Amino acid sequence: MIIAVIGGGAAGFFAAIHSSGPGIRVLLFEKSPKLLSKVKISGGGRCNVTHRPIEISKLVKNYPRGEKFLKKAFAHFSIPDTFSWFESRGVSLKIEEDGRVFPKSNSSQTIVNCLEDEARKLGVQIQVSNGIKSIQRKDQGYILITDRGEVAVSKVIVASGGHPNLGAYDYLNLLKHKLIKPIPSLFTFNTPQEPIRELMGVSMGDAVVKLEGTKLSYRGPILITHWGISGPAVLKLSAFGADWLHEQQYRARAIIQWNADLSEQAYSEQLTGYALLHPNRKVYSHPLFGIPARLWEHFCMQADISEAQLFGQLAKKLQNKLVQCLFCYPVAMQGKTTFKEEFVTAGGVALDEIHPETMESRLHPGVYFAGEVLNLDGITGGFNFQAAWTTGYLAGKSAQRS
Repeated sequence: MIIAVIGGGAAGFFAAIHSSGPGIRVLLFEKSPKLLSKVKISGGGRCNVTHRPIEISKLVKNYPRGEKFLKKAFAHFSIPDTFSWFESRGVSLKIEEDGRVFPKSNSSQTIVNCLEDEARKLGVQIQVSNGIKSIQRKDQGYILITDRGEVAVSKVIVASGGHPNLGAYDYLNLLKHKLIKPIPSLFTFNTPQEPIRELMGVSMGDAVVKLEGTKLSYRGPILITHWGISGPAVLKLSAFGADWLHEQQYRARAIIQWNADLSEQAYSEQLTGYALLHPNRKVYSHPLFGIPARLWEHFCMQADISEAQLFGQLAKKLQNKLVQCLFCYPVAMQGKTTFKEEFVTAGGVALDEIHPETMESRLHPGVYFAGEVLNLDGITGGFNFQAAWTTGYLAGKSAQRS
């Protein structure tokens, strides 16, 4: 039996490894000259392998698209299985405070080497710079039209990743699967008209970002960049708000609560209390609430508070302006910035045409799908890789068995 795997990323390698077995020849096709490129650059070159073990009911809440589908898939291969798989192959993993999981080596190359070594050991035949033009049904199997000619195979696992353009899925046309138009997920909010961009590099560890006019909000770290606002809270909000933001053409207002633990009233009460204790201190030079000095100075300027203003003489009107900056700071979003190498899409092959416990197509026996080519995506924190390991495992095992 010959099994073809299309795509040399995380899901493709995991599928190829788990479809290998006695009497099975596995061919892996990658259209680019590079293998596992997203694995290599993810997590700043450390590779955020997965997330700390959590119950499946909580795990699936981290997927804006694919929650119900993945609930069934994770029943067969979940986070503890990922830990076991890598650690049994000599890759020690560590859990960081925020729940993200990395190799103890702090190098993504450790994960790349593990996957490549396992594939090589199992005899997976890898062809780089050889893309697929079309997949055609023939007799009991399939014909792949590749850049280098035709290849006859028994089964096909499609793990070609997400793409920003619908045209990238043209090679699937003959399978007549329903495709959801891809749109970006996980992106920075561009705020070209906002003065806050001048504070590039400033961050807050625990804030809340909301999209005005929706019920969408997310809590977590925020980072100010020269594009606008980013960081885990913004990226997660962009994932859950991907469809709405796309409809708005990425023009919206985000509201930031800079300290997630404090209410509007708490800000006012603590400012009043501080003024009673330290009436002769200058507001400008004494940041409160864990706000970085540069950001605090920016808020003072926005609230018309002078550098000489003392806490004990701070007028109620100015205090209210400062509280508004702290509790509901508005930023006008005009566009987005995605990072090409780490691009995550919402969209792809419709999930209702795939069996969630095997990853097999409901339209074509012997065709399986895994990873971001499916209309599923997770927020930051290792969730997209976990979906890749799970769907790759199921696609590989199902192709091998049936």
